[in-house]
Amino acid sequence: MRRLLLTAAFLVSAIPAHADEYGFAQWLYGFKQRAAYQGFDQSFLNRALTGTEYLPRVIELDGKQPEHKITFKQYKKNILTDQRIREGREKLSQHYNILSQVSEAYGVPPQYIVALWGIETNYGKITGGFDIVSALATLAYEGRRAQFFEKELVGALRILEGGHAGTDKLTGSWAGAMGQSQFMPSSYHKYAVDGNGDGMVDIWNSLPDVFASIANYLRTEGWNKDVRWGRAVKVPVSIPEAAYGRENMRPLSEWMRRGVKQADGSPLHMPSDGKDPKAALVAPDGIGTPTFLVYENFNIIMHWNRSTYFATSVGLLADAIAHRPD
Repeated sequence: MRRLLLTAAFLVSAIPAHADEYGFAQWLYGFKQRAAYQGFDQSFLNRALTGTEYLPRVIELDGKQPEHKITFKQYKKNILTDQRIREGREKLSQHYNILSQVSEAYGVPPQYIVALWGIETNYGKITGGFDIVSALATLAYEGRRAQFFEKELVGALRILEGGHAGTDKLTGSWAGAMGQSQFMPSSYHKYAVDGNGDGMVDIWNSLPDVFASIANYLRTEGWNKDVRWGRAVKVPVSIPEAAYGRENMRPLSEWMRRGVKQADGSPLHMPSDGKDPKAALVAPDGIGTPTFLVYENFNIIMHWNRSTYFATSVGLLADAIAHRPD
């Protein structure tokens, strides 16, 4: 009896991998039919989906949750390293001509383009080696966000169908983010642009395309070239917790009247153009921890990645790259 129980347990434990592969094959067959209804040529689908496979590692990474939430201080230490700042300054200098042209065309200062590039892929060095089609198909099949990932898979096929990327295989992160700007397929279609005029939109290998696509993303979402992202500030204890939060935008002049000062204790100043931009107080780790007075551009960065840690770090890295003091 014990041997039978052990045998049964072994068989049950052996089923999931095979069941997933079999189920994935069935799902892929059904997806091909749904994709054909959306206008894809069947011969293209056969070519594009040949070799598409179920990736257990993608499911593992999707289900992996951090054991604990790190503080912003720890996050910033990991992201804003001396090496990343130094390399960002080098990249800004090395590609200054291209970046200046992109900045002029899109109204986004070069340091923000370089900062996003640096944080997303360490200046193009870490872009992910997963087959995007297989990764997205695996996530769509898994089902937790099936509709979202199937839509992104269709978007990836559109990229291949149009030959926009100049390749027959898309690579990127396990979650489907692609290239040096880490765009999802839907973001690629909405924001990616041909920066060098060669007829391709290659965010994998063409730096003009990468830079222009990042800038186009920010401009499309409403970037204001006349306002910075924010700055570190000192906040008097008289300002209540309810006044914090990026949704609580107030005129800069109001924060000045309420005693908010620069991090070194010196007064804030109104912009030289005489405008009174709206700003909000953001404390990534809560009241009493490092606080930033952020402008509308901070919310644009948040649209890219809805993490205050990420958005604040992008701003701080951009300032460091440009040698801009708080």
